[in-house]
Amino acid sequence: MRDTATIDSANIARDPGAMPAEDEIDLIELARTIWRGKLVIALAMIAAGAVAYAYLTFIAVPFYTAQAVVALENRQETVVSLDSVMSGLSGDQATINTEVEVLRSRNLVGQLVDEMALLEDPEFNPFLTSDQPTPSAQIAQDAAIDAVLDAIRIANVRSSYVYTITAVTTSAEKSQKMADTLAGLYIRDQLTVKFEATAQASSWLTERVTTLKADLEQAESEVQAFSASTTLISPEALEAINRQIKDSRDRLATLGQTRETLAARVAALEAALASGDRAQMLAAAEEPALERLADAPQATFAAQYRAVMERAQVDLTRAEAQVISLGASIQRQEADFDRQSRDLVALEQLQREALATRTIYEYFLTRLKETSVQEGIQQADARILSYAALPSAPTQPRKVRAMALALTLGLIVGSGIVFLREMLHSGFRNGEQLEQATGITVMGQVPLIPARKRKGVIEYLVEMPTSAAAEAIRNLRTSLLLSNIDNPPKVILSTSSVPGEGKTTTAIALAQNFTGLGKSVLLIEGDIRRKVFSEYFDLDESRGLLAVLAGEAQFEDVVQPLALIGADVLIGERSTTNAADVFSSDRFKQFMVEMRARYDIVIIDTPPVLLVPDARIIAHEVDAVLFTVKWDHTTRAQVREAVRQFATVGRPITGLVLGQIDPKGMKRYGYGNSYGAYANYGSKYYNS
Repeated sequence: MRDTATIDSANIARDPGAMPAEDEIDLIELARTIWRGKLVIALAMIAAGAVAYAYLTFIAVPFYTAQAVVALENRQETVVSLDSVMSGLSGDQATINTEVEVLRSRNLVGQLVDEMALLEDPEFNPFLTSDQPTPSAQIAQDAAIDAVLDAIRIANVRSSYVYTITAVTTSAEKSQKMADTLAGLYIRDQLTVKFEATAQASSWLTERVTTLKADLEQAESEVQAFSASTTLISPEALEAINRQIKDSRDRLATLGQTRETLAARVAALEAALASGDRAQMLAAAEEPALERLADAPQATFAAQYRAVMERAQVDLTRAEAQVISLGASIQRQEADFDRQSRDLVALEQLQREALATRTIYEYFLTRLKETSVQEGIQQADARILSYAALPSAPTQPRKVRAMALALTLGLIVGSGIVFLREMLHSGFRNGEQLEQATGITVMGQVPLIPARKRKGVIEYLVEMPTSAAAEAIRNLRTSLLLSNIDNPPKVILSTSSVPGEGKTTTAIALAQNFTGLGKSVLLIEGDIRRKVFSEYFDLDESRGLLAVLAGEAQFEDVVQPLALIGADVLIGERSTTNAADVFSSDRFKQFMVEMRARYDIVIIDTPPVLLVPDARIIAHEVDAVLFTVKWDHTTRAQVREAVRQFATVGRPITGLVLGQIDPKGMKRYGYGNSYGAYANYGSKYYNS
């Protein structure tokens, strides 16, 4: 029965590049990462704290904060019931915001600079301590105003008419004086504005009253002169004249009718006279006296008729004279009426103008007197609610807060460094990481063997059979044999991704361990390009594997028994022949069949899989593939590519070996001495 930790080769074969997904955040692993980097984090916090302490103690300039309070007066005292030239503030939000800007205005702050002589203070005049040429007075004044604006804060207390004026400087007295002075200047500025407005109003009103007085005198003079030069009647008399004109016109109409009647009678009399008919003449005359003479002689009748005609003619002449006289009289009356009407209108216009001028003059004169009275009773729209208290201690820098922030920053930076190091690190530090990244069982975790040279590695294992390294090799051997309990592997391939990962050490150590079980073991140097066995053993390197495969020598003549490990060694040989072709040959396959029959265990040390294809070719002739990964060194990409290459040739890796584990490094990373169940065994060196 196979070990439960054995990999699922079929899954890897179906998806050669498959690796277990890591979509979830492992909080425990995050905690471990932080714990592993606790030293870095602690150093970062200590460094940040030390820098902050040094800055706060030797560099930081203490600042003192003072605060004055000003309140708007929305209720003005009324000394006299007079309208002010400038009304009080309304107290709405717009007015409140405006007053905040007034307090921060450059004009008011400029007065503060002059009042406190801040141009002579290096804190607010940077040109006093700089090597730059002395600037103009305006430039220095602007720089000082900017510095003061940075040092003060104006704020309105929510839902109130109260403002706080906060000053922050390097001197307690200066902060107090600055806040109080600005508050006082604000009150004085309000009074100044009102006094100036009232004075300007008084000056303008005085000038205007003088002008209006002259205009009034001129208007009244014109009324008097016009009245003196014109015969004027009252509007009532003018109305009587108008009625007389109407009566005269009625009389004229009556006289006209009378004249027409008389003219018609005269014409009838003349016509009758001309006819000579006495009856017609009597009808025309309509005169009783003439009717009594109807039978009188002709001469008498004619004389009497002519007398009637003469009287009628006289009446007509008189009526015509009356019509002419009355018409002339009406014309004179109408002309006089028109003239007097125009004069009356002109007089009334002059009188109205004089009255309007007098009304305006009297209003402005009254307003001038009111304004003159108000000049002495002006009130500010705000008052100082409380003066600034002298600060007893600096408010900046806040040492406790600054140290806390520094330590927090150190914690963040240290944690960032730790996490960044973890993110950038692509190696493996324990078997669990390696298994999670590859999905392949980690059969062994071999600690770093304390040997300066490679020859000392085997000597160490032989001389210290109970060391942690020896226990790790025994654990690897057991896991390998149990990987297929029904048919334990006889031919084992040892390889890695790149050189220097410990695959050769793993192969030799396994050979030495198998011989301890009484097994006959053959150790083959399959890496014929680098030939590293000579660095572990003193061997005859004249002939080896290639000579046997080429038929130039018998196996018995070139195999070399090593008493140190109790195994036979077959070295490789350098050759111009392509190594891949050699291992792909039928002769090599036959050779492997013969070795299976001759030895209990055959271990082949092959070249790194990412450099040459030799290991993948040889893998078809073996029972198990051991892949060594150097602890905290081999990258995930290298391991992933090696696993993929083995899977693509249909020979997945049997098990992984995490080699050259540094116990001190394990402790540093927070894993303790956890590189296997054998961790509690071994030398003093590894348990230290």
